[in-house]
Amino acid sequence: MMLSPFVLPPSADAQEAARKVIERVHAYMRVHPESELHRCGKMFGVLIYNGELINGENGVNYLAAFSAKLDGSYDHEGFVPPVYAMTDEPIGTSKEESRRLQKLLFANYNFVNGKGETKNLLEIFKDEKVVSPDDWFNKSQITNHKSQILPPSGAGECCAPKLLQYALTHGITPLALAEFWVGAPSRTEIRQEGAFYAPCSGKCVPILRHMLEGLEIEDWRLKIEDFQKPEILFEDDYLMVVNKPAGLLSVPGKNDEPSVEDYFKFKISNCKFIKAVHRLDQDTSGLLVLAKTPEVYKTLQSYFQRRDILKRYEAVLRPNDDALLNGANDANDGMIDLPLLPNPYDRPRQMVDREHGKVAITRYTIREIRADGTMLVDFYPLTGRTHQLRVHAAHPEGLNAPIVGDRLYNGDASLNGGLLNGEGRLMLHAAEIKFMHPVTSHEMHFCLPFTQG
Repeated sequence: MMLSPFVLPPSADAQEAARKVIERVHAYMRVHPESELHRCGKMFGVLIYNGELINGENGVNYLAAFSAKLDGSYDHEGFVPPVYAMTDEPIGTSKEESRRLQKLLFANYNFVNGKGETKNLLEIFKDEKVVSPDDWFNKSQITNHKSQILPPSGAGECCAPKLLQYALTHGITPLALAEFWVGAPSRTEIRQEGAFYAPCSGKCVPILRHMLEGLEIEDWRLKIEDFQKPEILFEDDYLMVVNKPAGLLSVPGKNDEPSVEDYFKFKISNCKFIKAVHRLDQDTSGLLVLAKTPEVYKTLQSYFQRRDILKRYEAVLRPNDDALLNGANDANDGMIDLPLLPNPYDRPRQMVDREHGKVAITRYTIREIRADGTMLVDFYPLTGRTHQLRVHAAHPEGLNAPIVGDRLYNGDASLNGGLLNGEGRLMLHAAEIKFMHPVTSHEMHFCLPFTQG
């Protein structure tokens, strides 16, 4: 049985194989000071398998891959070849010609699955919502005709599809996959040396969805009964304030994962209307306000839009730079101003984009430097962008200190066991909220410290 490639952290064998690959890549970087890895880094991957040892090393059986090209070449010893080895990106003399050549290219990327069925990229992406880079910032130009939209550029060149393709076409039984970053950090997508990341949603997930058909995959998804139940801290006829556990969505999602709204709709028989007024990330715990009537929902929403609600978050961060720890006593307070934009090919991750991003501002206070090298920080978001606190914490131009347990921007959290036993979870907690009751006009003030910090 294969462990789901979307589980983080990966298996112990995959982590061991990744360490071996990182050592090899670092050795390569030492003798190639001109390598792109010194400037921008790259995603690498490993696939653990059953069968005869391929890499010729004692211990873990694994295949290795890197995304796209490495220093201008697909051919590096010890790494699997590309699914389709093109010479250069097809460039036409016109937009139409370039599009025709791109379509021809995607038709040559053929991926097999566990049933032995083969599909090319055009077939795999024909029902996906794909936005081209040219249209991403001008949504009025996006065509509604799916047949006119090509797969995203670079689809099929990521590590996970390359590794699975090699395994399935060579009679190798895959057991686990892991993708990790090596080299200089990325300043837009937030990728850190040695951190593990799940396959990108825009390019890889549709391909993997096809390739995993016919393989026996360990079901890692958690059900609502696996989580702590939301704790009601306040309730009247108009609203509720609850303590949302880590792991639960605030509102129903696309993949039938459990949410706080679902819990109160289906677990409490007299709950006719319940709607979260704001959202906490799935991995974030803490104070969440829910409206019990449509009128109260609209009023509370307007409070959030006008920023009439005080919100404070507590987070445990692990700095990438010791200078932050050493200088914390001199600069305990500050502001982070980094505009954010959804990554079109890796939702829900966000990226910093000073040209097209929306304003995102966070005030912070460093409260405590801990003996284990982490620090406790209070965040006061002045805007409400998706993943704002997580990106502002992790980005090199923010605090350069990812939140502990951040599986999206630090790559070290678990989607399964860790959330149930308190280990490996995102150490971000909505600790305080203050607002005026929309009906009684009484001040509502709730403070719930992050006891697990």
